[in-house]
Amino acid sequence: MITLTKMKIDCPVCDGKQTAESETKTSNIPHFGDIFESTLICSACGYKHNDVICLEQKSPVKYTVAINKDSLGSRVVKSQSATVTIPELGLKVEPGLKSLGYVSNVEGVITRFEDGVKQALIIFDDEESQKNGKVILEQINALVKRGIEATLIIEDPFGHSNIMDINAKKELLSEEELKHLKTGFTIIEEDSLE
Repeated sequence: MITLTKMKIDCPVCDGKQTAESETKTSNIPHFGDIFESTLICSACGYKHNDVICLEQKSPVKYTVAINKDSLGSRVVKSQSATVTIPELGLKVEPGLKSLGYVSNVEGVITRFEDGVKQALIIFDDEESQKNGKVILEQINALVKRGIEATLIIEDPFGHSNIMDINAKKELLSEEELKHLKTGFTIIEEDSLE
């Protein structure tokens, strides 16, 4: 069942009156369950925001796959609560309050890391940051172009992420591993209320 809602709202960026179209949709995707999709597009300033939120919780999971020429095209589903790591390059993205889910492939995940490093090079102009950023970009380039092997790890405390590759290893996260993962959500523990 698909439920679709569209409405005109004021833009949160340019304050244009009724210039932004908000579209929300709930649907069911096989292997993932019920999802909520939202899109906001402003016709005045061009602001665009998309998000996909999984509405069901599954068992906490960790996917691991070797990055090589055979896995670059493998589909990756990363939920808004997942941590993505390429440990050999020291790269890690943890979820935050504005974390978004996406569907891509292994090479697309690498490209997201590359884009993040390039953004950091613009923001941080000190000598050490520039040197470290350029080294990481060279390593990312070697990973994709020269085929050096590394590992892509996705850890998801709510079990909505997936690496769809025949050689991907799937394992449940332990309670200890879960304690060290960020979720991107504010969670109030019952014990902290007392």
